[in-house]
Amino acid sequence: MTLQPDSAPKIAEIRAWRLTLLMVAGLTALRLAALFATPLELYPDEAQYWLWSRELAFGYFSKPPMIAWLIWLTTTIGGDSEAWVRLSAPLLHGATALVVHRIARRLHGGWAGLAAAAIYSLMPGVVLSSGLVATDAPLLFFLSLTIWAYVDLADAYAPRRYFVAAGMGVALGLAFLSKYAAIYALGSIVLHALISREARHRWCPAAIVLFAFAFVLTLAPNFAWNASHHFSTVKHTASNANWGAQLFNVRELSEFVLSQFAVFGPVPFGVLLGGAIWLGVKRRIQSPDLLLLCFSAPPLIIVAGEAFVSRANANWAGAAFVAGSVLAAGWLLRWNARRWLIGGLTLQALFAAFFVICMVNPRAADAVGLSNGFKRVRGWDQTVQAIIERTREEQALRGGVSAVAMDDRFLYNAAAYYGRDYFGQPGAPPLRMWVHEASPQNQAETEAPLNAAYGRRALIVSLEGGYRPEIEQDFKATSGLQISRVRLDKKRARRIDLFIAEGFAPLPRDPVTGLPPKPKRQ
Repeated sequence: MTLQPDSAPKIAEIRAWRLTLLMVAGLTALRLAALFATPLELYPDEAQYWLWSRELAFGYFSKPPMIAWLIWLTTTIGGDSEAWVRLSAPLLHGATALVVHRIARRLHGGWAGLAAAAIYSLMPGVVLSSGLVATDAPLLFFLSLTIWAYVDLADAYAPRRYFVAAGMGVALGLAFLSKYAAIYALGSIVLHALISREARHRWCPAAIVLFAFAFVLTLAPNFAWNASHHFSTVKHTASNANWGAQLFNVRELSEFVLSQFAVFGPVPFGVLLGGAIWLGVKRRIQSPDLLLLCFSAPPLIIVAGEAFVSRANANWAGAAFVAGSVLAAGWLLRWNARRWLIGGLTLQALFAAFFVICMVNPRAADAVGLSNGFKRVRGWDQTVQAIIERTREEQALRGGVSAVAMDDRFLYNAAAYYGRDYFGQPGAPPLRMWVHEASPQNQAETEAPLNAAYGRRALIVSLEGGYRPEIEQDFKATSGLQISRVRLDKKRARRIDLFIAEGFAPLPRDPVTGLPPKPKRQ
């Protein structure tokens, strides 16, 4: 049997695709097993997303709606346990890795596809994100579909080009419904068109119209929701920039850049950063490099600038992960740096394995001094049970309470999730939020604020007792202080102050700061 001249590359690409499928399936199965075996509880933001999923909408106070839709889907299938709340995360990351392979295959070949999928799957940021439910997993999945469609647009001819353009618009719209960081991708498309003649040849008037129409149509319900809610999600997203903080912070910039080595992986990020600088200086950037740089560089540069003038979280540049994985893989193979590739992946695989061990047995993290990293996913169920016990005591022995009010959104979200079987019963007092400032700062304060009716005789729960003096001065009388502590590990405990407060009459908030007057200290 004689092979055709082009059969060997095709066979190699098929092998690379099969190996990618096996790798992604194995990693996803391992992550799913850890997800259903872990004793770690929901992080309060995860509990908040679960709470949103109880009432589906086209938007929420601080996030677009996709995360709530996904949780509604998985919990409708399997119930409200932690694993089913988080189920979409490892599945979406696995699907994204497969799309990353297809992008890299089109630009650099099948083996680059395998390497890119491995870099993405074992990226520390993705490893952590696969163990919890957050907006990054759906964002990266729909961004990967957007980039895949954009790459495919170069070789598509009418009428297929029109379907690809429309599909890209839908994918980008769904990315926006996941997280507004998808705006980087829209800017990347425009940037690539401005600096590349080849990019401009991808488009024709009909394709542009179809892309724009599909994008706007997909995003329209969320825009309408925001318009009807005073653009609360957009305002919250903008407020995270914290432009009122100290400007020109070299330390924040340095910490952000260093954090990317930890989030992206030391070798891949080193290759991405060093390769972009070196090839840019030498003017050896090839066409696929330019395309991928247009999708990966803007999030990193913009968020680094944000870190310099204010602050930035390590995951804010996550929109660069997809294109960055493809770019790092393509450069490592082009430069025959396979040892660096294998070494980097080995290091990331060791971290991934350790994280799975910590998920299944959190004592492993305690043993190496990393228990602090898991404190926010521990002890919430026990904390809420202490609140429920005090509530039952008040209901049975002292005439009941008009509400159970929290002073912290984390505590409110945890109580809503871990107290769902109690507080959801008829006759149970409602959960409310004491509003600290003049206007609501989160969805709990917006939708469940404490008022005079609910504050007739409320059980107040103060996390760590931080706002207890301020709360006390908003009531005519307080009594029955109880301080409970929940052990998180050998060194740390969570404290909650519980007390009865009667006659809610909040003091006016300062018109400038929005804060209540400082309580007089005894």
